[in-house]
Amino acid sequence: AAAAGGEAEAPAAAQSPSPSGEAVLLYRDKSNLYPGGVQAGPGGAALRPNGQTKSLVPQRLALEYIVPCMNKHGICVVDDFLGKELGGLVAEEVRALHHTGRFTDGQLVSQKSDSSKDIRGDKITWVEGKEPGCQTIRLLMNSMDDLIRHCNGKLGNYKINGRTKAMVACYPGNGTGYVRHVDNPNGDGRCVTCIYYLNKDWDAKVSGGILRIFPEGKAQFADIEPKFDRLLFFWSDRRNPHEVQPAFATR
Repeated sequence: AAAAGGEAEAPAAAQSPSPSGEAVLLYRDKSNLYPGGVQAGPGGAALRPNGQTKSLVPQRLALEYIVPCMNKHGICVVDDFLGKELGGLVAEEVRALHHTGRFTDGQLVSQKSDSSKDIRGDKITWVEGKEPGCQTIRLLMNSMDDLIRHCNGKLGNYKINGRTKAMVACYPGNGTGYVRHVDNPNGDGRCVTCIYYLNKDWDAKVSGGILRIFPEGKAQFADIEPKFDRLLFFWSDRRNPHEVQPAFATR
């Protein structure tokens, strides 16, 4: 089946000082999730004070929203990141990639299970952005790079000096997900995971597929719906164990 949705993920790499749509629920007490001047939307979406979800200019978005949100919570959601038209073009390019048959089973950092499919059910491919037919994916990657560049030196004690290729992931439905895990459990240098979602008209009540994050040392968890044109940041290390709950439609 064609990849009707999906996500693009590009963990940023850093020199670490130590080893290392609407959200259904973001920290239960949403009043403390957003920095001053940023309102919580009805489901936890990031709204500007005038109620619009269009992004601020990159520097302001980075410094006034992403940096304080990450430093306080370790998680940050930005909605309407590219806009409907550009987001749709990214989705078309991902769908075309899926048709090429380049997607393979997602691999594990530590292969301790008899079957990796018991742990993660996604199909993935890696994209640099220079490949034919990936022009808008490259634009997305450059836009994410710009935000991280503006944040650099202000996200904890990290000095970010690069990133991985973008991992394009598709969960084919049928209850596929990814059990609770940490993106960077072994201190390999990755510090921030950035995920961009491509799932139009996603209804988690029907199709599942929520990303649930369990912030270290907190009783609360954060449920992130994989809504179209949503950008998510979170710390890649053991501070943010997370899972992709079973998806019953292509995600």
